[in-house]
Amino acid sequence: MLRERLNDALKEAMKAKDSRRVSTLRLILAALKDRDIAARGKGESEEVGEDQILQMLSTMVRQRRESIAQYEQGGRVDLAEQEQEEIAIIEDFLPQQLSEDETRDVAQSLVGELNASGIKDMGRVMGEIKKRYAGQVDMGKASALVKDLLS
Repeated sequence: MLRERLNDALKEAMKAKDSRRVSTLRLILAALKDRDIAARGKGESEEVGEDQILQMLSTMVRQRRESIAQYEQGGRVDLAEQEQEEIAIIEDFLPQQLSEDETRDVAQSLVGELNASGIKDMGRVMGEIKKRYAGQVDMGKASALVKDLLS
C-alpha cells in the first residue's frame, strides 16, 4: 500500500512538474529498491514490508535533520531549506508522530509489560517500541526516556 502511494505520488509530481517532489520521491524509491535487492540477496521475501519502509523513511528524516544542523553551522541556509523541504515530503508518507507525553506513556507501559528492571533490558524495550510503533516514535527521544525509566 505504501509502495503504491509512493509510486502514485511520483506520477502526480511528474505531471505537476514539481521538481523537488519528483527528486525526493525518486530518491525514496531508489533506496527502497536497494533494500528489496538486499533482502533478496539474504533469501528473504521479494519485497521489504511496510514496517521496514516506515523505518527507512524515519531514518531518511533523521539524516536530513542532522544535515540541516550541519548546513546551518556552515552558513548554508539554502541547503538547509532544501533538506527541510525534503523532510516535509517524506513525512507525508509517515504516520502521525506521537507527542513526547505519548512516547513517555508508550515507554512506561512497555517497561511494565516486558518486566524490564534494569539498563540491561533497554535493548529489548527499544526493539519492541521499534516493532510496534515504526515511524511513529522519535527513537532518539524514546531511547532517552527508556534509559531514564530503567536507571
